[in-house]
Amino acid sequence: MDEHHEPAVDWAALRAAAREVMRHAYVPYSKYPVGAAGLTADGRMVTGCNVENAAYGVVLCAECGVVSALHATGGGRLVAVSCVDSRGIALMPCGRCRQLLWEQGGPACLVDADPAPIPMAELLPHAFDVTDLSAGTSD
Repeated sequence: MDEHHEPAVDWAALRAAAREVMRHAYVPYSKYPVGAAGLTADGRMVTGCNVENAAYGVVLCAECGVVSALHATGGGRLVAVSCVDSRGIALMPCGRCRQLLWEQGGPACLVDADPAPIPMAELLPHAFDVTDLSAGTSD
């Protein structure tokens, strides 16, 4: 697959992969396992689950695992992401994860939602990204 011919998104397969990896979540504190799966522009599927820590603010969300797996398997760009709870129901990414997904997928990256996927541009309007960094530099 090249950047101009993105793979078709099989939402059922993404949700199934997210649900499967959710079973490996480390959640001794919240007891709230989350799994996520992403589809890359070149057709790979990458997954991640949440990993808690006794210092709650240091928790790794499932989407963090997806981004790590994306880069560990060759990088690229995400075109779709599904994040699910223990029932397999689609979840919306938290604010930090929306920023991560924007950086790795851009405004057109689709996020699983009911009744239909939502592009990142709607989940994170007026996003901060690399163009803001270059515009705000001083000499």
